[in-house]
Amino acid sequence: MRASRNLILLWLLYVLMLQAFTSSAQPVTQIAAGGYHSLFLKSDGSLWVMGYNFYGQLGDGTYNNTNLPEQIVVASNVTMIAAGSVHSLFLKSDGSLWVMGSNNNGQLGVGTSIAKTNWPEQIMTSNVTAIAVGGAHSLFIKNDGSLWAMGWNNNGQLGDGTYNNTNRPEQIVSSNVKAIAAGGSHSLFLKSDSSLWAMGYNNAGQLGGGTTSKTNQPEQIVASNITAIAAGSFVDGQGIFHEHSLFLKGDGSLWAMGANNYGQLGDGTYNSTNQPEQIVASNVTAIAAGGGHSLFIKSDGSLWAMGRNWYGQLGDGTYNFTTNRPEQIVVGSVAAIAGGGDFSLFLKNDGSLWGMGTNTFGQLGDGKSNFKTDQPEQILGPYNQIQTTGQLMGGTNMQLNFVGVANANYALDRASSLSPPNWIPQATNPAGSFGALVFTNAPDPTTNNFWRIRSVP
Repeated sequence: MRASRNLILLWLLYVLMLQAFTSSAQPVTQIAAGGYHSLFLKSDGSLWVMGYNFYGQLGDGTYNNTNLPEQIVVASNVTMIAAGSVHSLFLKSDGSLWVMGSNNNGQLGVGTSIAKTNWPEQIMTSNVTAIAVGGAHSLFIKNDGSLWAMGWNNNGQLGDGTYNNTNRPEQIVSSNVKAIAAGGSHSLFLKSDSSLWAMGYNNAGQLGGGTTSKTNQPEQIVASNITAIAAGSFVDGQGIFHEHSLFLKGDGSLWAMGANNYGQLGDGTYNSTNQPEQIVASNVTAIAAGGGHSLFIKSDGSLWAMGRNWYGQLGDGTYNFTTNRPEQIVVGSVAAIAGGGDFSLFLKNDGSLWGMGTNTFGQLGDGKSNFKTDQPEQILGPYNQIQTTGQLMGGTNMQLNFVGVANANYALDRASSLSPPNWIPQATNPAGSFGALVFTNAPDPTTNNFWRIRSVP
């Protein structure tokens, strides 16, 4: 019996060590920032949410705000996320499209006039490859390169040749679309030949076509060499949309057009422009547009920002109302960025999540009720490998010692099988100041029990 017990112990320890050094703590891999809510993905495909939830845009089955990251249990194998003003979209690895939140203009594409939903709802079963969310409209691309749209269309942002809303996805372009971006009431897309196209509201020249006239059909703006696009929007107290657009060229140059009343174009003025103008000549690798502010990353991993800063969303340590020139916020190691209504998120190369700006509804996910913050604040810690050892404690009890990130939270899960696994949480404890943590559990020698350690917010 002792030999059998020791064999089980050794086998269990091997499984735990294998899990620890291949999976261990899950880094954040993708972020999305909405009007006042945030989404992020971890490397295990789990979806996490925080912030404003009056319309159910967090998809947790409630309409309650949360200031801590919350896992959406029905959302596994998630590959892409998008956050709008008060609705959210995500894709799963099977190409299915899921939606939650406000539907007052049909932006969820569920084919009904339901005002909102607080639970993820599937609207496409397969073949969706990319998503983008605007103020109250949604865009997606299928694997055949076709572009589809639904929702609010009073300014022609759906590009279907009308100004009518629709609560069902409708095809806008039949092929060759490879990237999309959505502002408050305008839309951008790239074709496979790297040409830039736009449609919708154009009061400040955000479409970049040399006019300020809106259009309800796609219009080519730049013929070639575009590699990335972003669309931002801010609605002022009078309900006027101040929208802007950003794009990158193949040489790493950053270009901008549209509203510039907060300096969000970064050209040193506060003048809007209806034609693309070059802001940075080279070395820009990623862009994001928020509510009157803009973010970009350079090839050295540095983070830069410009525009509206009333709530500290630029993260420069001030609450200066605006800045019209790009200013460096983080020196290096920034991997991804997202611009929200009056806040910003970014990821570092170590998988840590950071945020700055307004936190009125808990959208920064720091567990605090602070109104705003003007400097980057770490929301989730870095990804570190976990070291684990086992010690028999008598009977069938086993003590597991491992070293993770100091003061981080970890959970121990159990499954009776790995084909497929059905992980059941066993414990969640904070590590000590040196990262040391002890779990004590009792493997059942009569059952094949598998165990894993994972990080949690």
